[in-house]
Amino acid sequence: MNSTERSVSGGRLQGKVALVTGGASGIGRATAERFAREGAAVAIADIAREAGEAVVASIAAAGGESVFIHCDVTKLAACETAVRTVADRWSRLDVLFNNAGVTRRASVLETTEEEWNWVMAVNVTSIFLMSKAALPLMIATGGGAIVNTASGWGLVGGRNAVSYCASKGAVIQLTRALAVDHGPDGVRVNAVCPGDTDTPMLANEAQQLGQTHERILAESVDRPLQRVGRPEEIADAVLYLASDEASFITGTTLVVDGGGLAGSG
Repeated sequence: MNSTERSVSGGRLQGKVALVTGGASGIGRATAERFAREGAAVAIADIAREAGEAVVASIAAAGGESVFIHCDVTKLAACETAVRTVADRWSRLDVLFNNAGVTRRASVLETTEEEWNWVMAVNVTSIFLMSKAALPLMIATGGGAIVNTASGWGLVGGRNAVSYCASKGAVIQLTRALAVDHGPDGVRVNAVCPGDTDTPMLANEAQQLGQTHERILAESVDRPLQRVGRPEEIADAVLYLASDEASFITGTTLVVDGGGLAGSG
């Protein structure tokens, strides 16, 4: 089965509706396509219109149902519009994957105030805003699952990534707080913590650090599985947390990093 081929009837998200932020590329795209293969209708919210519409086209070509929503997830009005679009089209929302993210590889001395605010806005505030917009619809239609993209660097520190580490640590705590507040509403909230994954963001990190993409990939051999992850592997973890298979899991973080946090290989 290729990356966009849809699952047979009875997939793990059959009949459900999902909203994926940052769904135009990388982990977001892989997850949107995986959700569609498992039977979900998928709304893709992103600022990258051309790339997002290409994901919608790939899902449609495989027999899935999807829509692209141009959305700046750092603005409440845009998040509310995205959720309203979902409600108007499908009348429900079962899964929210808060995946939009950026990185700035720099120490505190090298990070400007504007860069700090930008990273926190995209990585943290967007989750607050989209969850604020989405929760009333999810609760009104019987509950659901929220999955947030954190990072292994939300659990341990990383070199020259002060704003990114701070933002991902905040995502983990925000996840726990949301889980406590909205468990009684039938909404589960969990976070996935990827390690280095072969995405455009990783290539951008290499550029920021003055390294080649190939060098970043080669440096991954010190982890137990001796490679970086593939977006599809992170998507598998997100699917699990979003599905009924994780029905008694909330407020947790699932590390998917090839053993990086466990120690060197």
